[in-house]
Amino acid sequence: MHLIALAVFSVFSNAIAILGAAHFVPGFEFRYDFLGLLAVAGIFTAINIVVKPVLKMIFGLFLVLTIGLFSVVINAFSLYLLDFLSPSVTINGLLALIYSTLIVSAANILINFSAKSLFKK
Repeated sequence: MHLIALAVFSVFSNAIAILGAAHFVPGFEFRYDFLGLLAVAGIFTAINIVVKPVLKMIFGLFLVLTIGLFSVVINAFSLYLLDFLSPSVTINGLLALIYSTLIVSAANILINFSAKSLFKK
């Protein structure tokens, strides 16, 4: 039950992060309705659950050498993969990818930090 709650919470936090990136980054385009947003957030959550740990294992040495800053590159690849898999998301240019990666990463850190305090109780 706890794992399902974390997955649902992760979908909603990714939805908020994607909306934030679409609102603040000019090259990050998202054509959506509410169900489309949940679908894209679900795809992004699946990417984060399946692909991201594999990439962290493969590039573990770079993560250690850069004191974790290489995780931004892994997050950028995850967003690029979302752009490739979902027709609703379009990222135009490298600068838009970098800015949207920073916004999505910051939003997920803030939301997940507050979620951990909720799930401890």
